[in-house]
Amino acid sequence: MRTVYLGTSDFAVTVLERLASSAHRPSLVVTRPDRPRGRGRRLGPPPAAEAARSLGIELIQPESVNSDEARARVAAARPEVVCICAFGALIKEPLLSDYEMLNVHPSLLPRWRGAAPVERAIEAGDPETGVTIMRPTAELDAGPVCLQRSEPIEPDDDYGSLAPRLADLGGELLVEALDERPEFREQPDEDVTYAEKIEAGDRRLDPSLPADQLERRVRALNPHIGSWLELSGDGRLGVRRAAVADDGPAAGELAALDGRLLFGTRAGALELLEVHPPGKRPMPASDYLRGHAAELDRGRGHNALGG
Repeated sequence: MRTVYLGTSDFAVTVLERLASSAHRPSLVVTRPDRPRGRGRRLGPPPAAEAARSLGIELIQPESVNSDEARARVAAARPEVVCICAFGALIKEPLLSDYEMLNVHPSLLPRWRGAAPVERAIEAGDPETGVTIMRPTAELDAGPVCLQRSEPIEPDDDYGSLAPRLADLGGELLVEALDERPEFREQPDEDVTYAEKIEAGDRRLDPSLPADQLERRVRALNPHIGSWLELSGDGRLGVRRAAVADDGPAAGELAALDGRLLFGTRAGALELLEVHPPGKRPMPASDYLRGHAAELDRGRGHNALGG
């Protein structure tokens, strides 16, 4: 079956590679323009552009996929189906109705429609998530569904461990949908939730929240976005791994206790296991403690941090 593929992220690359290895190899990949990337903010291509070049598939990177020029390039490929995964931009009319479209969405719709379904599922403490193959419509992620499969969220899963499993599953389900052409069914109106985009404030480890919620936030945002807590007069301390602890300092304080680095919250404490100090590489909390023992000495009262 002739396909065109729209995708941008690393997640989308995994699905693209599976599609390219099937009988439905796309003749064209559409992705986003090059953008500043990394610490140096150098202009670089999105992951899907690099993958398309590696696979030898024709590539376009329009400013808008809805432009007349982009639509003409898609039309020239004569797709029977346009496949979409983590494209990162709205597809509007008339393009939306020009072709049959299949979208790979990493959640069990109608739960977690929107931009950050993997992160929100982890942060909410969901026991499972999954992948849905659905037909995009003008309403965000509300279109009919043809395939859906679940994936457990393990207690130690973070984004970095869960997202690749979902991407593998998404690739398999997309090929299955193209092979078998299952019937579509409308999504139910009840149990709809929205996975809002991760904003700057969502990264902060707010000590007014309980420790178990903050532990899930750390996992949800690791390693691609990252979470942080505020340090008194010393910027922010990034947190890469953490665990819930029964005891600890007062809410909003960071302290060393029995060789552990603990952050107090409204309910319980967060033990920081791996941190990312300002201007330095990520490190185990034990390494951070060796360099900050004095100010974190609970008995001398130097542990208070801004919350």
